[in-house]
Formats: sequence, structure tokens, C-alpha cells
Amino acid sequence: MTVLDLLGSPEQVQDRAPVVELRAVARQFSGDPPVHALHPTDLRVDAGEYVSVVGPSGSGKSTLLHLLGLLDSPTDGEYLLDGRPTSGVGERERAALRATRIGFVFQAFHLLPHRTVLENVLLATVYSGVPRAERRDRAVAALERVGMAHRLDFVPTVLSGGERQRTAVARAVVARPAVLLADEPTGNLDSESSQSVLALFDELHAEGLTLLVITHDDDVSARAQRRVRIADGRLREIA
Repeated sequence: MTVLDLLGSPEQVQDRAPVVELRAVARQFSGDPPVHALHPTDLRVDAGEYVSVVGPSGSGKSTLLHLLGLLDSPTDGEYLLDGRPTSGVGERERAALRATRIGFVFQAFHLLPHRTVLENVLLATVYSGVPRAERRDRAVAALERVGMAHRLDFVPTVLSGGERQRTAVARAVVARPAVLLADEPTGNLDSESSQSVLALFDELHAEGLTLLVITHDDDVSARAQRRVRIADGRLREIA
């Protein structure tokens, strides 16, 4: 089973463009003087694109991540997710959008240590509203896709870093999100595991998944179809 089988038909994926659109989005924090963490920014990510945002510590990556993940709100501008404006949306609806439209992959994995691999992915189907009758099949299919079908009954504490991240990717895609948002996805991995996870991202992109990877690593950034650099809260495309 491919990621398109999890996401829907190619026509449905195409109909969602643009998946992410920032229109003069800015984030300012109060202070004396105010801190401009993100200057007015335009960014468009269409369905099926693989985009990386690369920048050093303190460049505004975390601010951008929080805005893209609906964990924070801009002070100016408009963020459209899957074509839908997010300004003025209440916290309950924002949480629902995070659960159903955004797949998160973090540096620290954030797997529940005393739950099995399968249970970790199944929990994501519960929170995202997948019908009960479909949950196990969807979870197993997602784990098969990332090469973790042989570890269903293992707990994360006995897995390698690469296996934990693959489990996290399965958890992220099982709800058929509009975009996979990855924050330093190889930050806790050795070189071999990093290459394995990046190869998985390549495969998922080839199958039609929309990916947006935020990283400080130029080598990780270079795997993307499009590259954007952030510095001092300003974004620019890399040719």
C-alpha cells in the first residue's frame, strides 16, 4: 500500500492545492523594543511538494513551525491551511485541524514508552476521528508502509532511533493529513538511521505526500524539491 492509498486518490490530492499558504504572515513578541521573530512572509506549498526550511538556531525556525502547526497565531497576515483561513478559529477547532490536517514528526519522537508500536499509531487514529472499524487496518497499513510491520508488538524503548522515527512517521500519516510537518526529523539519529528516514521521506514524496521539513542541516535540506532559507526571521527561496 502506498501513501496515496492512505491519503486518497491523486485527484483528491491535486484538489487540495495549495496546502499551505502564508500571506504576509508575521509574528512579533512584545518587549522594549518588540521582537520581530518573523517578518512579513509569503510562502506557498502546493499538494505533493517537498519543501525544506533551513536555518541556524535563533533564525525564526521555531516561530515558523509553531505558526504552521497551529500552535501559535500570527500577529499580522493570514495563514491558509488546505485553502482554509485559520485566523479567528477557536482553540477547539485548531486542535481538530492539527489532528486531522497536519501530520507531525518531531526530533524527540514523542512516542508513548509503555504503549506498543501499534498502539501508538492506533491512538492517532482515535484523536483524528478515524471510524472505529477502520482504525486497526489503517494503523497496520501505515506501519507496513514505513517498514515496521515486524515490530507491531514492541514498545519504543527497545527500538533503535531509526525505528522510533519510522513509527512516528506512520503515526503522522495514518490520519491522511494534508501535510507532513517535520521538525529536525534526523536530529536524534545516527548517520545510517538519518539516511534511512530521509530515504523514506523521498519515497513518500514520490507517492504524492506533501512534506515540509524544518532543519538546521543543509544536507537534510538538500533532499527537498524546494529549499527555503530563514535568517533573522526572513524567508528567501534558495535557487
